[in-house]
Amino acid sequence: MRNPLRDLTYEATAAARRFWWVYLLTGIAWVIFSVVVFRFDTTSVKGIGYLAGAIFIVAGFFEFLAIPFVTTGWKILYGLLGVAFIVVGVLSFIRPVNTFVGLSALVAFFLLFAGIFNVVVALMNRQLDLWWMRLILGIAEIGFGFWCAGSFQRSAIFLVSFVAVATLFRGITQIIQAFQLRKLDPERIAYGGTPA
Repeated sequence: MRNPLRDLTYEATAAARRFWWVYLLTGIAWVIFSVVVFRFDTTSVKGIGYLAGAIFIVAGFFEFLAIPFVTTGWKILYGLLGVAFIVVGVLSFIRPVNTFVGLSALVAFFLLFAGIFNVVVALMNRQLDLWWMRLILGIAEIGFGFWCAGSFQRSAIFLVSFVAVATLFRGITQIIQAFQLRKLDPERIAYGGTPA
């Protein structure tokens, strides 16, 4: 007799294997985007503005998707937040350079906030094996935050560098995942090599 959970695992694995090429194409797109950003010119600035716009629009749609699952009276807030994200996303596509300037102005504050948060969390979780890695990350973020503070040029350089490196790593990761998905064996994963 077949186990429904194993059948579901087989179908999910087979579907993941069938669409391995989607990961490959998106990975290649991320790598190309990172190369464009690494140019450190007007194209980099506009690219980051467009990327921010896309992220805001997707975030807005996710807020709308969450509304049916909200049971309290906060549905209106999710709707307003979704509209705000989409409006900011559209404006980012219209004025990508202004979006980049705004993001650059916030880099130092974000780094300081994230750094302080990571230092506090690391010190509160010293019983964990790798707590010191989060502490080092927090200290580095605080250092970069102070380095960027008060200098638009440094903030802009950091933002371009960060986005370029992050998108390059994302692209490489997705390309690797594509080939891992391509090698999946749904039969072995679901049934251990022998269907029940």
